[in-house]
Amino acid sequence: MTEPVRLAKALAQMLNCSRREAEQYIEGGWVRVDGVVVEEPQFRVGSQKIELDRDASLLALTPVTLLLHKPAGHEAGLGSASRQPAPPALQLLVPANRSADDRSGIRPLKKHFSAQALATPLATPASGLVVFTQDWRVARKLSEDASVMEHEVIVEVSGDLVPGGLERLNRVDHGFTYRGVLLPPARVSWQNETRLRFALKGEQPGQIAYMCEAVGLSVQAMKRIRVGRVPMSSLAVGQWRYLLPTERF
Repeated sequence: MTEPVRLAKALAQMLNCSRREAEQYIEGGWVRVDGVVVEEPQFRVGSQKIELDRDASLLALTPVTLLLHKPAGHEAGLGSASRQPAPPALQLLVPANRSADDRSGIRPLKKHFSAQALATPLATPASGLVVFTQDWRVARKLSEDASVMEHEVIVEVSGDLVPGGLERLNRVDHGFTYRGVLLPPARVSWQNETRLRFALKGEQPGQIAYMCEAVGLSVQAMKRIRVGRVPMSSLAVGQWRYLLPTERF
């Protein structure tokens, strides 16, 4: 009977390569044990059949960025006013929730779901586009440009808009001061009788509700549909997709 050893060790011996190279093959999803892909170098094997995919590559695993349509009620970095803890949006990043419309062509790997950092917080009651990333360049871009990057948000409202309210929301000299800071101008328009579209830069938590209340409206729901130049498009609630190589925030 063969004494079980780490898969990385067995593969290194089989290929006559280094242990690190063997680990890269395994973590890249290129190795099968008895016909099943195994991505853990520490997986123990004995007499099982080990196979290396013919397309296997030793190129370093590229950090990925995931776009999630967060459902309302899931926590994404801004906490919740409720005493009941909200389920974290991060838990939705699993292979089963990948959008069928994902056009990236990327093979999902377990490594893609580890060390994902939330780059665009969103209030728990709100829904919409949230960005998680392993790529330090994407994280830095979204962090450094947070004050000038435009977010597009659809807001369900109730109440009666005060005369001139929409014009005030759009004026450069609107006079809205939130938490002691003069807010930058926003672009606001009606989508229908109860829905407003906000396009604003440097959005702060609570800012939209504050602006709406100032003109006689009460926010019922919010959905972020764009961050910078990246739209959520047809991504279904609770599903995610990979950021395409051609997409830039």
